[in-house]
Formats: sequence, structure tokens, C-alpha cells
Amino acid sequence: MQKKLPAKKLKAEPAETIAEKPKRARAKKVAEETVAAEPAPKKSRAKPKAKKKAGPTDGAKVLLDLVVKTLDDNKGEEILTIDLAGKSSIADFMVIANGRSGRQVTALANYVVDAIAKAGLPPCRTEGKSAGDWVLIDAGDVIVHLFRPEVREFYKLEKMWQADFRPEAEHE
Repeated sequence: MQKKLPAKKLKAEPAETIAEKPKRARAKKVAEETVAAEPAPKKSRAKPKAKKKAGPTDGAKVLLDLVVKTLDDNKGEEILTIDLAGKSSIADFMVIANGRSGRQVTALANYVVDAIAKAGLPPCRTEGKSAGDWVLIDAGDVIVHLFRPEVREFYKLEKMWQADFRPEAEHE
């Protein structure tokens, strides 16, 4: 036995509404075509705003202060900071310091990494801790190089980064 489904009740629309439906559809189509035919808005001829000079951020300065204070508190020697603004995009600052021995260089690296972690900053990457001659710490905005004195004298890293290199002077 099949069940009978109840008949759907149709809404009775007024006669004028039925007659207007095709007109509304045509009007809508004409409006869409008009919008599509309009030319795209012209680009502004105003000069673009000057970009801020790339310089160290407040966060980079805070990180720099933390690194220098940690090295100083733990007897790092000959601590040197180099502002890398305009010289490189890898970081805002570079710190170069000595330890008296390979063991102290490794310990200084551990102190710096721990201080950065305790401050809640992103973790650092380190290279060279096992050898203890030259440890590189990449803390994002600050790059730290820790050396034994003989190794620092051999590489003279600060001399290379502090040089006033101007490519245009080379061609004159």
C-alpha cells in the first residue's frame, strides 16, 4: 500500500507580481552588464609614502642589552657590539667577545642561551660549542661570536664588519 503524500499548497501570487518578474530579471541583467563595462578605477598618481629607514627595533636593543649584560656578568672579555644597520640584513647587531679558554667560551655560550630562554625569547641556534674555539649564537636580531683570544686574533672578525665599505668608491 502506498501512502498518499499531502498536496502542497501553492501560494497565490498577485497577477501584477507575476507580470513584473521578467522585468526585474531583465533589469538585474542590464545592471550587471553596466557594472562590468565600466573601466577600472585609475591608480593614484600620488607619490608612495617614504619607507622608514631600516634600523634596529626596540626588541633588538633589549636582546642586545641582555646578551651584553650576561657576558659581562659571567666574565666575558673584550665585549664589542657592532651595529649592522645598513651593512647586512642578517641581524641588527653583532656581539663579539672572548673567553680565556675553550671551556669558558662554551660556558659563556650556555649562559647566553639560558638567559635568552629565561627571558621568554625565541630559542637560539648555536654552532661550535663542542670545540670551544669559536661559538656562534644566532639569536635572531643579535648574532653573538664567542672566541678564544688566539682564534679572535686570527680571524679579525670585528675588523671586517667595522670597515666602511662603499661599493661606489671601488669604481672611481
